[in-house]
Amino acid sequence: MYDAVVQNVKLLENDQLVNIGVKNGKFSSITKEPIQGRNTWNGNGGLVLPPFVEMHTHLDTAFTARSSENLSGTLLEGIRLWQERKKLLTIEDVIERGTEMLQLLIQHGVLFTRTAVDISDPNLTALHAALQLREKFHDLIEMQIIAFPQDGLMRCPENLVRMEKAIQLGADAVSAVPHLERTRESGIASLEFCFHLAKKYGVFAHIFSDEVDDGHSRYLEVIADLTIREKMAERVTASHAIALAYYSSAYASKVISLVKEAKLTIVSCPLINVAMQGRFDIFPKGRGITRIKELSDSGVNVCIAHDDIRSPFYPYGDGNLLQAVYMGAHLAHMTGSEQAVQLIKMITNNGAKAFGMKDYGIKIGNCANFIVFPAQEATDLIAKHPPCTHVFRNGRLIVGTKPAEIKWNLTKFCNLNINLQ
Repeated sequence: MYDAVVQNVKLLENDQLVNIGVKNGKFSSITKEPIQGRNTWNGNGGLVLPPFVEMHTHLDTAFTARSSENLSGTLLEGIRLWQERKKLLTIEDVIERGTEMLQLLIQHGVLFTRTAVDISDPNLTALHAALQLREKFHDLIEMQIIAFPQDGLMRCPENLVRMEKAIQLGADAVSAVPHLERTRESGIASLEFCFHLAKKYGVFAHIFSDEVDDGHSRYLEVIADLTIREKMAERVTASHAIALAYYSSAYASKVISLVKEAKLTIVSCPLINVAMQGRFDIFPKGRGITRIKELSDSGVNVCIAHDDIRSPFYPYGDGNLLQAVYMGAHLAHMTGSEQAVQLIKMITNNGAKAFGMKDYGIKIGNCANFIVFPAQEATDLIAKHPPCTHVFRNGRLIVGTKPAEIKWNLTKFCNLNINLQ
């Protein structure tokens, strides 16, 4: 007898229905045969997936858009508005908004998230709040914290001290924003400092790289080179990398090869990138995202993330990663059925790899973390981005959602030959 059984579900790359048995919080059976459990749920033929991994979000900025509306939609105005809003931060304020954000992520199937918190505040208010939230939500969602210097490192030397203090307090990753430093030399210096701290404390490096519509912004190659030199393969992530889309084909090919050699993870944030980038372009306007398809086809570990939720940087979004995948599929011209599977892996397996997880995936012996959707295949997920009907954490159902029920009322239309369900 299993502790929990989920019947009639389909794995992503397998058309046959299976039943999943869980015991002591781990997958104990994945079989076509009928099995019994103390608690049983019916997946109704839906897809079962490992939980989503959100590799780039901002807990401290969530739900601040109403008080800080970005009229130009540009990154620079977003930064200016956030600089004003963060003066009002309190631990209670961040915890309240962060709780709402985490609840949204969980109900959409995210059980692992990496969130950036701004350390430019002298009191590290956002960091202290994030550390409390990480502990509060530990049994529901695993959270990694990026110590994020929104005001830069070289242009804000106080952040050099705060960055190290943030790691000592419990942050999981260091960061830099080289394209916002005053000069290229300062940008490289910020990266070198970042890698020094990552090596010193054995933490991840998660860089916000080349988030500009400018082919002259060339920090991605520096990040890859530092990763190779410091022997930090699979411990470094670069988000955005938008400038890569503006490089010549020859130079882009060289950089992609270097990124692959370094075993970097690239995180694209299609929702915020397409909304914010291209603001200064004349027609034709840039698409606003990095070369997702080309990176992935070259063997680079690529992830897709939601990024901001209703902040001065992006006024929309509700934490549904499938919305970000939907946008990414269009912008990257990835519309084939095999590419749909590839895209879903960018929010599951690929994220788990960058997150550093070993016990991940629907496999006997692994922790029973999984989600169920009312969909038949990957293209259904992307086309409809439906609600997640079941969210299991360590074999325990933590969220259940009933899909919307649609009832037709066509009694006036007698000439329509429609079989009403």
